[in-house]
Amino acid sequence: MTSATPDTVLVVDFGAQYAQLIARRVREARIYSEIVPSTMPVPEILAKNPKAIILSGGPSSVYAENAPGIDPAIFAAGVPVFGMCYGFQLMAQALGGTVDNTGRREYGRTELSVSRPDSTLFEGTPGRQDVWMSHGDACSAAPAGFTVTASTEGVPVAAFEDDERKLYGVQHHPEVMHSTHGQLVLEHFLYRGAGIAPTWTTASVVEESVAAIRAQVGDAQAICGLSGGVDSAVAAALVQRAIGDRLTCVYVDHGLMRKGESEQVEKDFVAATGVQLKVVDAAERFLAALAGVSDPEQKRKIIGREFIRVFEQAQAEVVAAAGETGAPVRFLVQGTLYPDVVESGGGTGTANIKSHHNVGGLPEDLDFELVEPLRRLFKDEVRMVGKELGLPEAMVQRQPFPGPGLGIRIVGEVTKDRLDLLREADAIAREELTAAGLDRDIWQCPVVLLADVRSVGVQGDGRTYGHPVVLRPVSSEDAMTADWSRLPYEVLARISTRITNEVPEVNRVVLDVTSKPPGTIEWE
Repeated sequence: MTSATPDTVLVVDFGAQYAQLIARRVREARIYSEIVPSTMPVPEILAKNPKAIILSGGPSSVYAENAPGIDPAIFAAGVPVFGMCYGFQLMAQALGGTVDNTGRREYGRTELSVSRPDSTLFEGTPGRQDVWMSHGDACSAAPAGFTVTASTEGVPVAAFEDDERKLYGVQHHPEVMHSTHGQLVLEHFLYRGAGIAPTWTTASVVEESVAAIRAQVGDAQAICGLSGGVDSAVAAALVQRAIGDRLTCVYVDHGLMRKGESEQVEKDFVAATGVQLKVVDAAERFLAALAGVSDPEQKRKIIGREFIRVFEQAQAEVVAAAGETGAPVRFLVQGTLYPDVVESGGGTGTANIKSHHNVGGLPEDLDFELVEPLRRLFKDEVRMVGKELGLPEAMVQRQPFPGPGLGIRIVGEVTKDRLDLLREADAIAREELTAAGLDRDIWQCPVVLLADVRSVGVQGDGRTYGHPVVLRPVSSEDAMTADWSRLPYEVLARISTRITNEVPEVNRVVLDVTSKPPGTIEWE
């Protein structure tokens, strides 16, 4: 999942909504992949020494004015190339084939007829198979030297291959799950067409990352701000394995975490890694700063501001203590992931510290060099590395949690009593979801306390006037879009019954069934 010099497949992005998914699918085949923009000159692409190149889909028409193109030199470089959808049409056009608007659009599930079942891409797949199409233009004639290997009712050339030049293309999207044999077709290109061995494993990631960290940090010391989340924990564990007690982790306990999570960081993480941890108990400070504040944006700013102040003080203490030993603290460990790098334009390793990795964001003027051991990994790969490093399962599989914590899951003023109440309700929901085996089926399940709302209820023989809590279970790939999770009624019933029975002041549990968009995942 990361290496100084792994066998690399480059995904050239022509504006495809699936570019990251293609890279993920290649990695699932145990081969490292990276995304590069279609504007990158071919000499720069080849300078990366790729073992293969994939041309992604895209929204444009290949013959439209200002449509992104490709230098034909890429097809003569001796590097295996696989074109998908728009990339397939670019290959056809650049090498002398015919691409035009046939008037037969294909969107969604389409039946593909394979005419050469013994071909490099399609061997071992059915003669008729469902694929996912999304195109208006089509290839009506393959370039010279190519063998047409598949078609559809509306497209005569839906796939072609040139084994001699190691050039391959398909009109459909093999990377999406709706293409029933798409992963096998992709692996056939990688293993058979490009001849790449599947050697990129979790164990090799750890070994190579540790070596890279040691080379970067040298004899210096490093500091890491632990948030309690997966990314910072795995990044810290990798660096600790590389440089041992020359890493100091700082955990700012702002009192806004869920039940058991601070203890998990302070005890389980230290026990699993042996990391040197500095814990700052700042709960009273944060509560005092939040007193009387109900506006969600103001709460976020206060939490971020106080976190920066507390972390800076802790950081100064770590630096001062290190100065007594003679080894300077020169590096700051950050849990940047590959999607962050892609979405910020690629990055250079010296980008500003992203606010979502810590509460409110660390200050941008901290005088450190960044160590980002996860910057080439996707979230699921980070979890696998964490498991390889021996981190606790509860930490590795932890669902996303906002930096400001429960402070933005209380609609209204944040007080100690309200935090305690929400912690108990949240813990019950998490326990029941885990007991039902649903932890991996949902992205996350925020539990929200409507602190400024009271509703009438009946408990025992008495009338109550308590708070409602909201369950917000959502399913998502990347949190950019999300849908509410259809949890079994019996699970919802158990959660509701337990919360209203066990949590004082709560007499009503409601379910949020809003997708994103229009709603956000968090309420504040």
